[in-house]
Amino acid sequence: MNVLLIGSGGREHALAWALSASPLASKIYCAPGNGGIADVAECVEIAVGDHTSVIRFCKDNRIDLVVVGPEAPLVAGLVDDLTTAGIKCFGPTQAAAQLEASKGFTKDLCAGWDIPTAAYGRFSDAAAAKAFIAEKGAPIVVKADGLAAGKGVIIAMTTGEADTAIDAILGGRFGAAGAEVVVEEFLEGEEASFFALCDGTHVLPLATAQDHKRVFDNDEGPNTGGMGAYSPAPVLSEALQAQVMREIVEPTVRTMAAEGTPYSGVLYAGLMLTKDGPQLIEYNARFGDPECQVLMMRLESDLVELMQACAQGRLGDIAEPVLSSDFALTVVMAADGYPGTPKKGGTIDLGEAEAAGAKVFHAGTALKGETLTSSGGRVLNVTARGASATEAQAKAYEAVDAITFPDGFCRRDIGQREVRRERG
Repeated sequence: MNVLLIGSGGREHALAWALSASPLASKIYCAPGNGGIADVAECVEIAVGDHTSVIRFCKDNRIDLVVVGPEAPLVAGLVDDLTTAGIKCFGPTQAAAQLEASKGFTKDLCAGWDIPTAAYGRFSDAAAAKAFIAEKGAPIVVKADGLAAGKGVIIAMTTGEADTAIDAILGGRFGAAGAEVVVEEFLEGEEASFFALCDGTHVLPLATAQDHKRVFDNDEGPNTGGMGAYSPAPVLSEALQAQVMREIVEPTVRTMAAEGTPYSGVLYAGLMLTKDGPQLIEYNARFGDPECQVLMMRLESDLVELMQACAQGRLGDIAEPVLSSDFALTVVMAADGYPGTPKKGGTIDLGEAEAAGAKVFHAGTALKGETLTSSGGRVLNVTARGASATEAQAKAYEAVDAITFPDGFCRRDIGQREVRRERG
């Protein structure tokens, strides 16, 4: 079968790599792709925002399945238009993607169906938001309602910081994403990520992971799209995973179906593990980036088969996904200046990074002739497996140290919390 993958980042490189391992995939295209993806798929220039062009390409090339990687095309309704044209897709419709596109929508859904989440208020008026903050006190969390590339969340330690965040968001820092603001209770605990596959009716658990959002070591500096991740997350025990499915994921999928917006694709639940049990922080309507990279390194099931079952509404007919018991850990190498104004154009030499079994997924790279260069932001995802978090971490950083990237940097403590737990 022919597969078209939408996207150009590290997540899409990991997906393309996993898709290419399937005997079901005879041809994989990626729009627009990147230099790394070009090793496992044919990169094609399609204006992804022009849905008519995407449909035309799919029909001309007999595409059997479209896999939408990033959130923006989902929120723009690409799946809706492809489905109307008779083309199967892995990913939710525009209405279902509201779970990510609007934090207020998700909070209201949770409130209506007793899904555990932080107490909140949603506001479009700054004075009302500030009055709510004054009443609740700090610390408190302020979020842009819409898509803000992982940067629209401010954890305010004082009411003054929260008020400043309100002014910034409603004042246009995040554009349309900040037309409304959600203010939430600050939850104490450890964060973890839970991924499930859905076909609109059925849901299967996939995997757990932990992300590292802050830009610098020791979780310092501003939030980013993610500086590294590892999987599995042992803090999410089997008992807790069952609780997450029972109290959070399954009620969400049932509710979306009952309200006429069935959810299909991967559902990514960001969780806080509190003393009162797991609580939902937010949903994402796609694989996390860089969590996808560690999930794909562990996945032993056929990714094409899993995605096809979701797209065809027959997830209930297949076995649960199988993942290796190994740990996988990825380190993000970013361009200097990220997440502010990152440098572009810096040269990269991967050297012997993959010699010992690590995998370097490309995120923000470009080829200038024969020279690999940085196109800014998060540039590389250096990923390795091991029998323990300690071993996976050592292998990943060994690969990082084999790469020459003078204009880049990375955190040196990805997975350290789990490594410390292993050491007792």
